[in-house]
Formats: sequence, structure tokens, C-alpha cells
Amino acid sequence: MTIIARIALNSFRESVRDKVLYNLVAFALLLIGVSLLIGQLTAGQEVKIIKDLGLASVSVFGTFMAIFIGIGLVSKEVEKRSIYALAAKPLSRAQLVLGKFAGLALTLAVNVAVMTVAIYLVLAWWQAQTPENVRAAWEAPALDPALLTAIGLIYLQLLVVVAIAIVFSTYSSAILSAAFTFGLVIAGHFSPDLRNFDQVVDSPAAQALARAFYYLLPNLALFDVKSRVVHGDPVAAQEVGLAVAYAVVYVSALLTLAVWIFSRRDFK
Repeated sequence: MTIIARIALNSFRESVRDKVLYNLVAFALLLIGVSLLIGQLTAGQEVKIIKDLGLASVSVFGTFMAIFIGIGLVSKEVEKRSIYALAAKPLSRAQLVLGKFAGLALTLAVNVAVMTVAIYLVLAWWQAQTPENVRAAWEAPALDPALLTAIGLIYLQLLVVVAIAIVFSTYSSAILSAAFTFGLVIAGHFSPDLRNFDQVVDSPAAQALARAFYYLLPNLALFDVKSRVVHGDPVAAQEVGLAVAYAVVYVSALLTLAVWIFSRRDFK
């Protein structure tokens, strides 16, 4: 087993010991409880609302986990001074950063997988109790495979968030890293608006600055197809491929930056 894989598994075990996975039980119970309540208050829109609520919950829960665990992956080692013990072992700082990232990616994969199963179980329950004539009027089937596309893109978005959190945690405290990451994540959801900034202002300098921020900030809106999937609109394979390529390039660039910063940090 490689050093990176060992660090990844240790990071995964740490996340489990921190009781991160307990949110899955809360998520499933909340989703089932809310869906039962919605069934009493709505007429014909239950499945759509359950899908929307479920996908939004995966995104929100996952983002909070990615940020709060991600900022502690590296900064916690520094604050607890366990970095000195790690430095004495035959591993490089690059292996430590990449191993921590892989461990949290595994943790998020498990969380997202279990939440996906919870969503499909609730949807299957609704489908089983819904008359055939009502199901025929749905814009998309309850157990729509397209949900997996939306969830897969959410997972890619979470990997981008993790990489952002790790970059900040390599040189800043946990509190500041959380603040910076939250700010960048919020900005990332609105970064596509910067592309059309030239339609709002006439200043060439402002337009150039907006265009620069557009390319530098993470384009998290690229991974958001939740609304389209809920309403049964198709998501082209080219869009998914573009999102995957963007995530690979952006995460690779962020991890390279994190390794570069962490490798030059002096812990003496």
C-alpha cells in the first residue's frame, strides 16, 4: 500500500471517529419526515419536492462537511504540532497533502452514496403508494436515473470545495480558512455573472478585472443541474464531460498550489 493510500485511510478513520457520518442518519430521518409532511400539504408535486429537497440536502450537507473537515486536514496537524512527528517519517509534504485530500474524498463519497440511497428509498416508497394514473402525469419518473447525474456533479463540486479548503489550511488558521473558503464558495456560485459584466459597465478596466475573476474563481454553477433534473429536462453528455474536465483541471491546480505552499512553510 502506498504512503498516500495509508494517509487517505487514516484520514477517513479520523473523520469517522469525529462522528461525521452520524449526519447521514439525521439526513435520512429528516428527509423521510419532511416527505411525509409534504405528502399531506401538496397535491401531485410530492416527488418533485422530494427530489429538490434531497439534491439540495446532498449539496448543502456535503459542502459543510467538505469545508469543516477540509480545513482541519492540514491545519489541525500544525496546531496540534503532530506535523513534527509526521515530518520525521519517510513521507513528503506533497504525499501528506494528497493523502489528506484522498481521505476526505473517500469520506464524502461514502456520505454522498448513503444519502443517495436514502433519496431513492423515499422516492420508491412514494412511487409504490401512488396510483398509476397519477404517476403518468409526472414530468420524470420517481426513480429517475438522471438523479445520479446530478448527484455525481454535486460530488465533483464537493471535491473542488475540498481542494479550496486545503489550499487555505496550508497557510492559515482553521477559522480564517473556513471564512475564506465560505467566501470563495459563495463567489463561485455567482462567478458566471462576471462573464456578462461588460453589459453592465462601460469601463474597459472593470471589464478586464471581471473577466480575470471569472477565470480565477471556481465556476461552481457548472455543476448545478439540480433544477433541470427535477423537472425532467435532459442534461447533455457534453455538459457532464465539460464539468468533469473542469473539476480535474481545477482540483489539480489547487492541489499543486497547496503542495507548493505547504512545502515552503517553515514549522520551526
